[in-house]
Amino acid sequence: MATFALIHGAGDVGWYWHLVEAELRARGHDTVAPDLPCDDDTAGLPEYADAVVAAIGDRADTIVVGQSLGGFTAPLVCDRVPVKMLVLVAPMIPAPGEAVTGYWARTAYDQEPSGKYDDTIALFYQDVPPELAAEAVKRGRPQSEARLGEPAPLSAWPSVPTKVLICRDDRLFPPAYLRRVARERLGIVPDEIDGGHTPALSRPRELADRLEAYAREAG
Repeated sequence: MATFALIHGAGDVGWYWHLVEAELRARGHDTVAPDLPCDDDTAGLPEYADAVVAAIGDRADTIVVGQSLGGFTAPLVCDRVPVKMLVLVAPMIPAPGEAVTGYWARTAYDQEPSGKYDDTIALFYQDVPPELAAEAVKRGRPQSEARLGEPAPLSAWPSVPTKVLICRDDRLFPPAYLRRVARERLGIVPDEIDGGHTPALSRPRELADRLEAYAREAG
């Protein structure tokens, strides 16, 4: 049995992971998926990490999984609790001391060809069942940017095995862009699955399969 700490992205809630949690728990694994204080102007990355560490509690040898902006929080958690592996899904991949607001320029995001999607569902949930996508939008929260300009309190990448899983149809982070960032920042060739930016809702079983395979690899 493995324990998975699942970290949601910007303006979201732990509910995002509920289908993956159900898959993993049915297979005998333990999961936590806390709500981060992303709508709180007084909270920054350290407080996001606090929420995850509190949810993990005294669990040991956790597999930490960060989705999208959760990629900034996940490595901070790895410095504070016993971790077997770090998995980043459709992620932002921070450099030490980098602010979230500086990420886009530092990774040359605007130089990557991508479509223009003004609609939230078209950008994030294009392959999610309509009723589920509507529920996700309803549950979403405003993402505070009050403290996202602060340097991330990350001095070095944590010394744990790290996996990057990208989505071939991601409209927010195009695959070519994430392949390049993963190579430049971590020296990693990412694994890939079909689907858009939110595979925990569009492909929960396939994502759970991947996470379970990572858990077996981590021992």
